Amino acid sequence: MSNQDGFPEQHENEPRIGVYICRCGGNISDVVDVERVAETARLIPGVALAKIHTFVCSDPGQHLISNDILAENLDRVVVASCSPFLHEQTFRGAVQRGGMNPYLYEHVNIREQASWAHRHDPDGATSKAIRMIAAAVGKLRHAQPLDKIKLPNHRRALVIGGGIAGLKAASDLAGRGIHVLLVELSQQLGGHLNERGKIYPSERAAEELVAELSRQVRENSNIEVLVGSQVTEVNGFIGNFKIVVESNDPAADAHKVEATVGAIVMATGFRPYVPQDGEFLYRAEPCVLTMPEFIRYMQSVTAEEKKLTYRSRTIRNIAFLHCVGSRQLDGVHEPPANGRLNTYCSRTCCTTILQQALAVCKRFPQIGVFDFNQDIRTYGRGEEDYYTQASKAGVVFFRYNGEEPPKVEITPASRSKDGALTLTVKDALTWGEELSLGVDMVVLGTGMMPGQIEDLIEAMKLATGEDGFLQEVHPKLRPVELAVNGILLAGTAQGPMNVQETLAAAGAAAVKVAAMFATEDVELNPYVAAVDLALCCGEAQCVTQCDYEGALRMVQVDVDGAMVERAQVNAGLCVGCGACVAVCPHRAIDLNGWRLDQFEAMIEGLAAEIPGHECSSDLVSIQ
Repeated sequence: MSNQDGFPEQHENEPRIGVYICRCGGNISDVVDVERVAETARLIPGVALAKIHTFVCSDPGQHLISNDILAENLDRVVVASCSPFLHEQTFRGAVQRGGMNPYLYEHVNIREQASWAHRHDPDGATSKAIRMIAAAVGKLRHAQPLDKIKLPNHRRALVIGGGIAGLKAASDLAGRGIHVLLVELSQQLGGHLNERGKIYPSERAAEELVAELSRQVRENSNIEVLVGSQVTEVNGFIGNFKIVVESNDPAADAHKVEATVGAIVMATGFRPYVPQDGEFLYRAEPCVLTMPEFIRYMQSVTAEEKKLTYRSRTIRNIAFLHCVGSRQLDGVHEPPANGRLNTYCSRTCCTTILQQALAVCKRFPQIGVFDFNQDIRTYGRGEEDYYTQASKAGVVFFRYNGEEPPKVEITPASRSKDGALTLTVKDALTWGEELSLGVDMVVLGTGMMPGQIEDLIEAMKLATGEDGFLQEVHPKLRPVELAVNGILLAGTAQGPMNVQETLAAAGAAAVKVAAMFATEDVELNPYVAAVDLALCCGEAQCVTQCDYEGALRMVQVDVDGAMVERAQVNAGLCVGCGACVAVCPHRAIDLNGWRLDQFEAMIEGLAAEIPGHECSSDLVSIQ
């Protein structure tokens, strides 16, 4: 039933709802008629007042809300402004300071979803904003106060991976008084940096950084280190993860550690791309090396050597080839063993190649150094200097189209004096001229691939991106958090990073864990499933439908003196997806904060007639 204004009828004991509409400095009000929105909102049943403010998120705007709650006896609040990703927590705090339950507040995004989406249709944008507010008011009319879920918090962290990301995260956590269990698959800490040579742009020896971080970890009594070990089981939820760690050394006695931790840091790193047999003659010609192999080789060359020799071959010319195993194209490249092309840029390869090319020029100025690239991506601070220095040192650059990568062939005997290998390329710097160059060594700038942690991904229900790396919740707002509460990201488990980025990400993950451990209890939003035992018949369809192991289970309960099976929700594991709600034939399970009656009220608000708007039946603008 609708009232004379077109909105659902007013009922007795209606809540008193305050609606606050933000101009957003013109971002909203330049398109949406906020005065009309406020005027119409006042007609919606339950709305006690509707006010406009230039910046509701500002301190004066927040004070307006909290003061009105007290002065006007408000018990619900709607804020119509920008994205809830930016200010939902801001407004929860504002209503809480006014003495109101923070979950009796609803956020409506009329910037991205109205003014920005329909900037060429102000009337439609205004109509849409009104409908969205009406839906939010309808939802709040059926809202109930909720409290955050509190779970016991075990102030101990598990760090999986003993590379520099894991070492940094463990050291930072231990420095805050948090006990850490650090698990490394290999027998050595430091990961790939043990074979790195020098770090750019500082040119500090990589082994020095590894030694420093390893010493900090080994000497800290808050850190327990398990090398040659792997995590084989993970169960539980934030604050209460049950883990099992087992030794992978067949020569060692069977060793198993069981522990409970409150948070997990995924510092599982990456694996270098390994070219397929014959790719650019890799493994078919001994002087075709990957970048990690070349770095190890250069480390073995003593300072006294005046010329470069490899496999009894004097190296007179070296070619560095970019984007091997990165930026792959369908129909041009063969997919790796996993069947998925690496279409992404590995980001660090360009600077690594330039660093190594420059090092060759400095140590062996008689060697010709050639760089074959699609483009140069030296994005980090101080990295562009390598390109400038390499150019001045005599490195010759060729640029190829990704659809036509250079060809590497064994030089015919008649031309062997020009080099054992021939590279042929259509050079974009000479307007597509096909050039051939004889060299004695080819170094493949191989990219980064996700670490082989499929078992952990499956066991922990972790999200991955299209590139196969672990996926953060939001690249800007939650850059080191996974969708599973209590599990954080550190370093190249998340994607290709250089050393500086890896250390920064590891430090950020440690700060997040420390924040979780700041209180005795873990607090979670209450948007989880809830079972009405009076309606539940124990058919377990909800349990069967749930994709989150342990979030729903059947337990024995006493109903009218008889022990029967009923569904029970584990609030620590439930993610509030609603799959269980959809399959229950008795509507015995619902989502706190998003109950079915609230959805029905939202639909009524969206479909309501809008006073004074002749196109009120047209709902196209809200889709």
